[in-house]
This record gives sequence, structure tokens and C-alpha cells, in this order.
Amino acid sequence: MPIYEYECTRCPSRFEVKRGFDEDSPVSCPSCGCRARRLFSPVPVIFKGSGFYATDSRGTQSHSSEESHSEEKKVDNSPEKKSS
Repeated sequence: MPIYEYECTRCPSRFEVKRGFDEDSPVSCPSCGCRARRLFSPVPVIFKGSGFYATDSRGTQSHSSEESHSEEKKVDNSPEKKSS
């Protein structure tokens, strides 16, 4: 069961209540007994796995450029160019 945060409409108290998803009954403040409203907070975003970092997206581009550089080095090291 999830835990929800509530705030009283009359007094400044905030509290948490463990409730099921399908419960629709009103929640009352434990301090004064007045009706409380549910608060919504932003959820943190956590990026896991490949594809979220700059190094992940650049890996294939730099890899292909490294291959082209290695091919050029092979051509430059040929015996024909050394003798001329």
C-alpha cells in the first residue's frame, strides 16, 4: 500500500497516511479532526542503462572515425609510398 502526504485545511499540520489505491474515503487531520487534502510532490527521475549519457551516444561515432584513421595509417605505411 502506498503512503500519501496530506495537509490539513484548517491547521498547518502535515502528515502521512498509508492507504490503498481504491480507497476514496475522506481523510481527517489527527490534530484537529478537520478535513485534509492530499499533496502531490514531483517524482525524481533516475536515468539507468545505456543511451542516457553523452559518452553512450558518441561511442559509435568516435569508433567509426577511429576505424577510418586506422585504415589511413595502413595505407600510409605501405612499402610503395616509402620507396618514392
